[in-house]
Amino acid sequence: MKYLQRLLSLMLSLSLILAPMVPVQAALVGNDQLVGATQANVDRGMLRETLQRDSVKQQLAAMGVTQEQALQRVDRMTDQEVARLNQQLADLPAGGDVLGVIVLFLVIFIITDIIGATNIFPFIHPVK
Repeated sequence: MKYLQRLLSLMLSLSLILAPMVPVQAALVGNDQLVGATQANVDRGMLRETLQRDSVKQQLAAMGVTQEQALQRVDRMTDQEVARLNQQLADLPAGGDVLGVIVLFLVIFIITDIIGATNIFPFIHPVK
């Protein structure tokens, strides 16, 4: 029994000595990082709410884009693209220029089809 205890203690000691030491680093998180992450979530939520409107759904359906495809596209957009799109939506006149929103979505969909990120439109072939 003492032999097993010595062997076990020797193995544990060697494993602690030979185990690689991983440096740990702590840093402060700035307010701008926290606000930026929160704002990105808010912007994405606002854009998803816009896509839930009946008028937008009808226009997308008329162009052959399903709501699910549009929502997936919003999920794939970067935070900067979402913020820019929300800013353009905010600049539209009250009462809504829905056609402008639809054209903007269509342009974004076409660009992502061209770069190969999605395959919504069968007549667009991605760049290789």
